[in-house]
Amino acid sequence: MAYALQQLINGLTLGAMYGLIAIGYTMVYGIIGMINFAHGDIFMVSAFIAVTAFTLLAAADVTSIPLALTFVLIVALFFTSAYGWAVERTAYRPLRGSTRLAPLISAIGMSIFLQNAVQLTQGARVKPIPPVIEGGVQLWSTPAFTVQIGWSQLLIIVTTVVLMIAFTWMITQTPFGRQQRACEQDRTMAALLGVNVDRTISLTFMLGAALAAVAGVMVTVYYGVVDFFIGFLAGIKAFTAAVLGGIGSLPGAMLGGLLIGLIESFWAAYLWAEYKDVATFGILCLVLMLRPSGLLGRPEVEKV
Repeated sequence: MAYALQQLINGLTLGAMYGLIAIGYTMVYGIIGMINFAHGDIFMVSAFIAVTAFTLLAAADVTSIPLALTFVLIVALFFTSAYGWAVERTAYRPLRGSTRLAPLISAIGMSIFLQNAVQLTQGARVKPIPPVIEGGVQLWSTPAFTVQIGWSQLLIIVTTVVLMIAFTWMITQTPFGRQQRACEQDRTMAALLGVNVDRTISLTFMLGAALAAVAGVMVTVYYGVVDFFIGFLAGIKAFTAAVLGGIGSLPGAMLGGLLIGLIESFWAAYLWAEYKDVATFGILCLVLMLRPSGLLGRPEVEKV
């Protein structure tokens, strides 16, 4: 029982990170109806920015953990949002009026470009940093096993829940959220009603990149090591989470991320760790066969 509880905590932590990245996928898909396949690599870039910022703080002998985390988050948010804006301007906006396949290929090309750019500038080896947040809370102790939730795990889960609530409120209650929903329904009509469509789409890409930045900082703090290839696998799993929960739904993206994190954690603990990815994508296939719109998604109704 204690071991299962520890795996539950680990799965929720992993799922929260997937959910953060999946929300970025969902926001972009909701406004332009396309998947930003460079989003996972934006997350990878933010992780490298976090490593660089932590290294600079260590060189400057900054020992305050709250100050260090705040500084790293601000730096990562600024630069990663700029990357998100650049991806939209170079890979999507010039091809907005073309076929749906062209932006998809362009986004995949941007993903490959970012991977190789980081590999060339940072090297192919992993980049480790010393532990930033240590310790935790002991929840349950038995003679054979001790259940503990680390401070870094608690930070990841709380941050993810707060951001999901904040972004859901922004989309449903604010003028910018109404502009997003108007662009999602009909960009031409939204422009005729005075909505700056280009600015709304660019800001949505930047907000999605900001979520990826937070996830990148959290991953750096939690694992303490990054490499140039982490964006590919994390991006694929976050995309799977968005589809599993219902693409276009923010709570669905979070639910999908949590489910994938739990599946991976329990599968690796009790069955075969090397097949955890097979289990994840297998369950996705079952959901798509039984409920193509996802767990919380709604089927699209097209007026004719």
